[in-house]
Amino acid sequence: MTIKIDHRHLYLQVIDRLKQDIDNGIFKEKEKLPSEFELAKTLGVSRATLREALRLLEEENIIIRRHGVGTFVNSKPVFTSGIEHLSSISSMIRSAGMEPGTIYLSSMQALASEDEIKRFQCSEEQSIISMERVRTANGEPVVYCIDKVPENYLPNDFLVREEGSIFNALEESGDIRVSHAVTFIDPVGYHEIASPTLNCEPETSLLILKQLHYDENDRVVLYSKNYFRADKFSFHVVRKRV
Repeated sequence: MTIKIDHRHLYLQVIDRLKQDIDNGIFKEKEKLPSEFELAKTLGVSRATLREALRLLEEENIIIRRHGVGTFVNSKPVFTSGIEHLSSISSMIRSAGMEPGTIYLSSMQALASEDEIKRFQCSEEQSIISMERVRTANGEPVVYCIDKVPENYLPNDFLVREEGSIFNALEESGDIRVSHAVTFIDPVGYHEIASPTLNCEPETSLLILKQLHYDENDRVVLYSKNYFRADKFSFHVVRKRV
């Protein structure tokens, strides 16, 4: 069935048609699309129009083009969250009806570096715990985490617990309540450590969230650098006109 002419640009019609075909299961997740020649012929458009539509669909992370191999339908993100809402990774996973888990890769305790002294506004004698972990959803690795916390903010037995939420551990004593975070988001391609740790294909993108978490007294109580699989997670933000 070819594209019906309307008042919009043809490439926008192609985008809508391909999205509809994906939603209807005509093209399934991780399935290879027909060649550009076949798709253009089926839709009744030029290859230039099709390529523009595919370019924009790739920017939306709906498809992925592998050089010399073809174009494939991306998996839909399982976990979605408004970036303006501060929630733990565990709660995000549970909200999708899955069970969160934690794989501890490494942990170390050392005196604060110059950057950490500035970040946490602490003394040179302050001990900082650094943790490298993988968060799982129903046993599947989905987030690679690097977290740094002043040692006195965490329970003594945190590193040997099965519960992986740092938020819960920070707030356990009642002295700390995480109130907000400043977040920086960077998209990246293949990462030499995070990608193989998360069992990513070479073309799977990652979203890095670098976050400074503050308590109600405006103290930085946690610094995290989390690598999210972009095919599993999507983040959005509500912007209001001012």
